[in-house]
Amino acid sequence: MAKKRILLIDDEDAFLDMVKMRLEANDYEVITANDGEAGLELARKERPDLIILDLMLPKMDGYRVCALLKKDTRYSSIPILMFTAKAQQEDMKIGEEAGANGYITKPFEPKTLLGKIHEFLKE
Repeated sequence: MAKKRILLIDDEDAFLDMVKMRLEANDYEVITANDGEAGLELARKERPDLIILDLMLPKMDGYRVCALLKKDTRYSSIPILMFTAKAQQEDMKIGEEAGANGYITKPFEPKTLLGKIHEFLKE
């Protein structure tokens, strides 16, 4: 069976490396992007099984990336998990309005992240 592919979009390299390592250790294929524009382009090109998306990104914020993907029927079925330090109700509401399927705040518990991934990928 092919590995599930996850697109991880975050502008903090150390964070990207840590999460990528953890996901690969759990048998996922991980592709990464450091800004919103690159993330959007990779999502369209690679069609991952799941996207983990930071909100505060250079070039294009996570809300916009999410909204653009969710409004396009070719990509709208890809689950998007918002991953951010912004933990206010208002931030979560904006994320939901953009079409996010879930929300995890930083710092995070690895078990929580893996649980959400399993839930969205229906594993």
